[in-house]
Amino acid sequence: MPAFQTLGLIAKQGDPERVRGTLVRLREHLRARAIEVRLEAESAHLLGAPVGEALAPARLGAVCDLIVVVGGDGTLLHAARVMAPHDVPLLGINLGRLGFLVDVSPDHIESALDRVLAGEFDSDRRSMLDARIVTDQDTGEPEAALNDVTIHKWGTARMIELEIWIDGVFVSAQRSDGLIVSTPTGSTAYALSGGGPLVDPALDAILLVPICPHDLSNRPLVVPGGRSIEVRVRGSEQGHVQVTCDGQTDLRLPPEARVRIARHPHAAHLIHPKGHDHYQILRAKLHWGGHHITRTPPC
Repeated sequence: MPAFQTLGLIAKQGDPERVRGTLVRLREHLRARAIEVRLEAESAHLLGAPVGEALAPARLGAVCDLIVVVGGDGTLLHAARVMAPHDVPLLGINLGRLGFLVDVSPDHIESALDRVLAGEFDSDRRSMLDARIVTDQDTGEPEAALNDVTIHKWGTARMIELEIWIDGVFVSAQRSDGLIVSTPTGSTAYALSGGGPLVDPALDAILLVPICPHDLSNRPLVVPGGRSIEVRVRGSEQGHVQVTCDGQTDLRLPPEARVRIARHPHAAHLIHPKGHDHYQILRAKLHWGGHHITRTPPC
């Protein structure tokens, strides 16, 4: 019996012809193996499914025991935020560019999927972040992030002044273009371009990476994953600051408000083809020397 009986399909928006072709292959392959296939709105639209067949994301997470994401890392980030409360594993088909998270090549969809259905896969859980806008009167609704929460300026060419507090203790003040608060998963994303370290995704940690700091002594900071981080905006640029989660969800930060960031109560559940090697992906995507060489591990 396959390890998974009901699969949901979540598709990338845009590039409809390429995505549609991949979805058709997936649906036909799964149906031939008697696997029930459920669709979210974009995949239902691209497949020409009957009206009413598309499921809302929450319903998809409730009825499926595996979600196959067709797209790039951005599509998987969106799916991870939605599906984390349901603890549904995600498998990514890479139709994007870099593909740090979506690691099944479209050339090997059928063979990779068959191995996963047979129970031959690696599984890992990735910590997420919970971001809230806090004022003296109210604590806003939480927003999830798998990669990062970014506090950054908008509509102004001037730097912003930030204070960083961790577990209620003042840590530092900085003038910069903003701050990236990242998970280990996000260490290969915006935080990397900001000069942050690469962090193994299995570590329980949170990264704080300044964006173009005025004082070059403001360096990236790595803290335990259980810490509560609060960022306060000071100075005349209040009202010109925005909070962005995974580069996809934007929150306006009112004057005198703070951003509170902590570990999300749920983790993203990812699965990969058997033999998944995070460091091989780094070598290939970051063009480290020797990525084409197969090396024998030490005894």
